[in-house]
Amino acid sequence: MIIKRYLFSSFLEKSRLKMIFRIRFCSNLSVNEELKEIIGFKDTDISNWIVEAKVKSLCYKYSLLPKMKRENLLSTLASEYAVDHTVICHMSQKLACTELNNQSQLITRERSLRNLLTPPYHWLFTRMGRLENGIKFLVDLRTDLLQLISETTESNKITILQELNTILRDLLLVWFSVGFLHLERITWQSSCDILQKISDYEAIHPMRNWTDLKRRVGPYRRCFVFTHPSMPREPLVVLHTALCDTIPDSVKGIEIAEKRILGKTEVPLSFLQEDKAKIKAAIFYSIASTQKGLQGIELGNYLIKEVAKQVTNEFPMIDQLSTLSPIPNFRMWVIEKIKQDPAKIFTACEQERLREILKSRDLFLDLKRLFNNSLWTNDENLVAAFKEPLMRACAWYLYREKRRNYALNNVANFHLRNGAVMWRINWMADPSPRRTENSFGIMVNYRYFLEETESNSRNYIENKFIKASDSVISLAQNAEKLILI
Repeated sequence: MIIKRYLFSSFLEKSRLKMIFRIRFCSNLSVNEELKEIIGFKDTDISNWIVEAKVKSLCYKYSLLPKMKRENLLSTLASEYAVDHTVICHMSQKLACTELNNQSQLITRERSLRNLLTPPYHWLFTRMGRLENGIKFLVDLRTDLLQLISETTESNKITILQELNTILRDLLLVWFSVGFLHLERITWQSSCDILQKISDYEAIHPMRNWTDLKRRVGPYRRCFVFTHPSMPREPLVVLHTALCDTIPDSVKGIEIAEKRILGKTEVPLSFLQEDKAKIKAAIFYSIASTQKGLQGIELGNYLIKEVAKQVTNEFPMIDQLSTLSPIPNFRMWVIEKIKQDPAKIFTACEQERLREILKSRDLFLDLKRLFNNSLWTNDENLVAAFKEPLMRACAWYLYREKRRNYALNNVANFHLRNGAVMWRINWMADPSPRRTENSFGIMVNYRYFLEETESNSRNYIENKFIKASDSVISLAQNAEKLILI
């Protein structure tokens, strides 16, 4: 009897696999037709095996589509498989007319309205999320969707695409909650594919070679990532940390601190035992979110907090936590201010000095041309002439320039929301062409005082108050009389 049951179940399993194979690989339906067919399964009793196979086939076909056809499918999904506003209004009226003491009918109609407010594509996304690699597919799908929204000009179309984005983002927000994330330290012993991704994802300080990568995951450095069970070999956020004896004011300062700690030892770094007594500061010098489809889902702030716990537990002498952060878009902001009026950035004496050095007749055009590359950083006279006005302007830009009453600069906004203090602005912290192009080589330290981060974060988010050091505030005040003229 047992043998007969086994043979029968084996026969059913083979039949099921053959059916799935035909559905998955032999479907002649177009992607839009297949989408319509799948959505039609929503309120039926059809087997989950069939639905799963169809959804998997749809995902596979979508991945092969060119950009334009992907956009067409996303537009179709947003417009044709959204909620039915007419039916919702009708049910809302029925609910409004329900007697409050008739709890059974009230709950039934509330449930019906809730179901109507959930668009069919929500059901599709949940089915996709159950597939192997389905979460990664949805993250990539949202990347395409965000790109489409950014390129769309028609307001009505943007509205329905934004609703699709909101539903997908909310699902990803649940699936990528901190409880599901895994903190992992990357070392030179980590797998090659992970190390390659760490190198590829580094945008702030690009890796020069494998030797550079080895150093950044070696002694007196820490590289941590968040991963997700559904994307185990895909770092979601990467945080690089340098272990120092004090807070450096430049990228070179990190290397100098390392040499100072090492002293005259001739032991190769690979065999070096870290001297915990010398480590008093942890510097978060690079953080990168790797998945564009997770935009708007806060992961980086949780990673910083987890790494702060890790390093302070490992190195008890650490009492200073800080970033060494870039200032994207500052150069473009300065050029725009100079275009409006050079007096917004430079005093009369500073303008005169620059005209003499540059032999300039049109200061704006000459400065715009000068700032197109980093060659000016090789001229000591220019570096000296720019230091005071650009440091002053930078403090104003970070501390006073706002968008919706929050810091205009996205990096500043990120760390302030985490509860950091805008602590120190550093001149020529990174004179590389990349950093000069963004911020004239200026970088900023955001300090994390762990006992104050919660109150600082709440004060910033709720009251729009930026906690900054006296030096930053003083520089911003010096810029005020120029910029507000």
